[in-house]
Amino acid sequence: MTPFWIALQFLTVLPIELKRIPSAKQNAQSLLFYPLIGALIGVILFVFSILLFKLPTLLVACIILVLWIWLTGGLHLDGLADTADAWVGGFGDPERTLKIMKDPACGPIGVLSLVMLCLLKFAAIYVLLEQQLHTFLILVPAIGRSVPLFLFLTTRYVRNIGLGRSITDGIPKIATWMVFVITLSLLCVFKWQGIISLLTLLLLLFYLRAKFIHRIGGITGDTVGAAIELVEAALLVSFVIALFYI
Repeated sequence: MTPFWIALQFLTVLPIELKRIPSAKQNAQSLLFYPLIGALIGVILFVFSILLFKLPTLLVACIILVLWIWLTGGLHLDGLADTADAWVGGFGDPERTLKIMKDPACGPIGVLSLVMLCLLKFAAIYVLLEQQLHTFLILVPAIGRSVPLFLFLTTRYVRNIGLGRSITDGIPKIATWMVFVITLSLLCVFKWQGIISLLTLLLLLFYLRAKFIHRIGGITGDTVGAAIELVEAALLVSFVIALFYI
């Protein structure tokens, strides 16, 4: 169960203490549990959305978004901000782009990307709650955390050290593909709206992968985090749009 605890410690702020330093193999195996950790985050969001039903929907949507960010420690939002800053400030140069990603400071483009993404998520959450579709909140974080599975399976990790490198070197490919496909297939539970969201997810995922390869030759931890956030936002928005058009 060590890979599960590794994933839980890395993806959430829950106070998990590992008894020993995990091996590279265990780090790689932890990837299999990413969607499950996402589902656990989603269950917490779902429970709070039900418990707070007496409050105004606007306030509940705000609380859900804040809780979502807090549970993940803003880990992926940080990746989004770093990636946005690097993409603009890198001027198309791979080395400069990678260097800016390592800078802990957040520039104006990074801040703007966070504001826009959080606004989209907040608005979509508000509509979901209005439409009594609280259950979709369970699935979105799970689908979002399936994104690393696809990227690590199909794309080169460009840095020589770090957690991403140990995952890339020891990833259990067949099991990871199975977890990825099963997780995405859960969207079909929501019928045509889910299928529209699935198609949107796949298009965005292949687009982001192509952009990452074109600019820096592969992925980094920051670009993976950015992809998670963008996919989650795209899932929410596409699902809400499909509700009103299908």
